[in-house]
Amino acid sequence: MEKLIINVAVCGSAPTREQNPAIPHSPKEIAEEALRAWRAGACVVHIHVRDPQTGAPDFKREYFAEALERIRAESDMLVNLTTSGFNIQSEDQDEERLIPIALKPDLCSLDVGSLNFRGRVFINHTDWVDKAAQRMQETGVKPEIEVFELGHLRQSLDMIKRGLVDDPPYFQFCLGVPWGAPADLPTLMAFREHLTLDCPWSVLGVGPHQLPITTHAMLMGGHVRVGFEDNLYLSRGVLADSNARFVERTVDLARILQREVATCDDARRILGIKPKA
Repeated sequence: MEKLIINVAVCGSAPTREQNPAIPHSPKEIAEEALRAWRAGACVVHIHVRDPQTGAPDFKREYFAEALERIRAESDMLVNLTTSGFNIQSEDQDEERLIPIALKPDLCSLDVGSLNFRGRVFINHTDWVDKAAQRMQETGVKPEIEVFELGHLRQSLDMIKRGLVDDPPYFQFCLGVPWGAPADLPTLMAFREHLTLDCPWSVLGVGPHQLPITTHAMLMGGHVRVGFEDNLYLSRGVLADSNARFVERTVDLARILQREVATCDDARRILGIKPKA
């Protein structure tokens, strides 16, 4: 079985300090959280950025650039910048969503397909998805293909067939998101069955689903995403004081399951990503 890639999503765009005081706001705080998680065993970090003063989700290039620079200055961690978030509310922001790609991170998230997401519609129309995939391909950025429903997986496979994603494609199964596919074993098995390619895949589970669904993925040969974006609690009523806590628990569990944890070099090999100059 392949070594386990641990991806940490350090803040997302939705969690607030009212929910958990440890949520990072500034690029410096976000980078510090990423580095703590790296020392604990994570090799990929997924980043949203925020207004440093208010904590509101933001998409300013300089915030992404500072977080990226700080992480790369102190680690060999693979950096995955988002192309979405709660601050993205309409198709008028399509160009804004492409800003992180130009910074040439190791990866960028690529959300394929739309869905009802809590109190709004999460819009990812096919023209934008294709454009973003092409931009990533031209820039040498690996897309992390995020799918929330089986239909999104079908769309992704068609996109790959049309040559918009270089080998190997890399999937993130996003389970337990309101109102996407549920985070349970039958759903995970269905996603894996419909992924008809031999390629790396990962899973995230929202809230209390994070631990059980990532455990299933580890046993099935998949990779995992943990962190504040998806879950704020280590256990019922016990807030995590850092993203590193989730990573430490994942590393411990991997050892129990006899699944070796990937280094950053391992992750680059598995995902087909060259080191940045």
